[in-house]
Amino acid sequence: MSPLISVDDLVAQLGRPDLRILDASWHLDGRDARADFERAHLPGAVFFDLEAASEPSSPLPHMLPTPDDFARSVGALGVAETDAVVVYDTAGLFSAARVWWMLRVMGAVSVRVLDGGLPAWRRRGLPVESGPVAPTPARFRSVATPAGVADLETVRDRLAQGEQVVDARGAPRFRGEAAEPRPGVRPGHMPGAINLPYNRLLKDDGAMRRGADLARAFADAGVDVDRPVTTTCGSGVTAAVLNLGLAELGREADLYDGSWAEWGGRADTPVQTG
Repeated sequence: MSPLISVDDLVAQLGRPDLRILDASWHLDGRDARADFERAHLPGAVFFDLEAASEPSSPLPHMLPTPDDFARSVGALGVAETDAVVVYDTAGLFSAARVWWMLRVMGAVSVRVLDGGLPAWRRRGLPVESGPVAPTPARFRSVATPAGVADLETVRDRLAQGEQVVDARGAPRFRGEAAEPRPGVRPGHMPGAINLPYNRLLKDDGAMRRGADLARAFADAGVDVDRPVTTTCGSGVTAAVLNLGLAELGREADLYDGSWAEWGGRADTPVQTG
């Protein structure tokens, strides 16, 4: 099954008793995504707060929480691991991929991303709801040891072995020509990393490219999708767009959770520019 779901297919599933819709919007500029949700969201949706659902004790942004903490956060939204979950965001396809990835690595069995997100829904003239939502809690049974997650030492080893580490940040940040948005984080990239800005996987309307067109985006960046891939970005959000694209092509990849916020913020990690 594709990890993506179209607006038409989601409309056909509305009313399904195990359907859970999550607005996973998050904005890099700090805009209040919950306020956006309360202004307009898909019928029956609840708001997934990415910041609140991340590890609170980590100095790094958006790190995975413990499985128990994640289970409590998601269960409070009325989501069980056996539910049919659809995730979307207000950008089209951005932070929804991160929450799709989090749910999958934590044990959810059926998670899809609304292709094109809220903009695609609204272009069809479909109804939206407004106001806060108080879901009925559920029990989410998370896995004890999430798979598909890479840490710093794993990424060091993979780079040393010549494995593919693919960075989803924009080219100016990757080359070190643009300053990083987080204080104390050096510009540049990991020596040996490949740059594939996440938006190259998207069409002009914010939906995911498909089939040969999607495969070409990876190939044009020098990524061999038949070899192992580890994804990375600034803080683990847009890296998940690459994971989603690979999943659409029938491939799996690990995601470096600390990403450039960790690597670029340390003094003992090599950094390359240009």
